Amino acid sequence: MFWFDMLDGLSQDLGRYMDLLSSRQKLVTTNIANADTPGYQTQDIDFQFEFISLVKGLDPQTIQPDGLKQKPDGNNVDLDREARLLAENAIRFNVASTLLRGQIKSVQQAIQGGGGSGS
Repeated sequence: MFWFDMLDGLSQDLGRYMDLLSSRQKLVTTNIANADTPGYQTQDIDFQFEFISLVKGLDPQTIQPDGLKQKPDGNNVDLDREARLLAENAIRFNVASTLLRGQIKSVQQAIQGGGGSGS
């Protein structure tokens, strides 16, 4: 029973992590879509802080990142930054989904009796 409790906790954390990645993905795509909108301000999340908040059951909060260059029309979307965040998010999502698949495979093997011993 201990293994199932441990796997369940890890799976929940991975699920929360993937939810946070999804939230960031939506923000980044919104930023890109508004790259030419006068006055639009880039939105993001403080990833580490928000992951801890999600573990505690809180919803992620958006922030306006510091240090972005503002254009004359008041927009501060940096497409290079947003492209980097998309790539980083994709890598993180791939790692998390691989870990989650591994957890599911471990549970399946446990249910099927291990299946790893040969004669």
